[in-house]
Amino acid sequence: MSLLLIDAGNTRIKWRVVAPAQPLDVLAEGALEHAQVDALGTIRAMHPELTRMYGCNVAGSAIDARISAACAGLDVGWLTSTRQCAGVLNRYDAPAQLGADRWAALIGARHVHAGPCLVVTAGTATTVDLLSAEGVFLGGLILPGVALMLRSLAHGTAQLPFAEGRFALQPRRTADAIRSGCLQAQAGAVERMFRQIAHAPDARCLLGGGAADSFADLLDIPLRRVDNLVLAGLGIAATHAADGHSISTPI
Repeated sequence: MSLLLIDAGNTRIKWRVVAPAQPLDVLAEGALEHAQVDALGTIRAMHPELTRMYGCNVAGSAIDARISAACAGLDVGWLTSTRQCAGVLNRYDAPAQLGADRWAALIGARHVHAGPCLVVTAGTATTVDLLSAEGVFLGGLILPGVALMLRSLAHGTAQLPFAEGRFALQPRRTADAIRSGCLQAQAGAVERMFRQIAHAPDARCLLGGGAADSFADLLDIPLRRVDNLVLAGLGIAATHAADGHSISTPI
């Protein structure tokens, strides 16, 4: 038996196959564009041992329906944000309103880093979430991702183009000024949030997402690149839900 994990994001659908007893060990993984969601049927055919799908979806009800249809015959489950799961306590004022992808990433972070951390996922949007050494989600930010910032300047102004610029500390071309400003905004938000845990032993920023490399080198904080924390958290949460208890401790 194996488990299909699905992270349906705003731009792509990431998937992973794991064994339920070892949810952090990857058997296979990949990514699909939204238009390719039917290819999940091919993935299922390549893994006939699949019995269950567990996922999170921030891409809307239409994608939800197409994924569910492609997974017909499997035991299908979707992660929802709760007050507590797998060693993580959710301090959101209304826990159910926390995005399921952020919740999954926090659960994943708890099980790959033992100390306090800032969980940053840089995609269509950039999320910046604080997790204490005790596994308490303290709060976080959502801001436009790098590409969305660039597009918003092009669409919302008359004279600032959507152009390929280069990063510079002292930009002297408009295209460079735009790109440098967007990257500095991302890095600045991350560093300001990290200040809240910077004094704590073994504090780290766990950075992932498709746009992470665009500003990772600008960050002057203890950094660990960790991709696909959402899928890692989904695997842990899925096993937690099946067993009724937390399955592991941070390493």
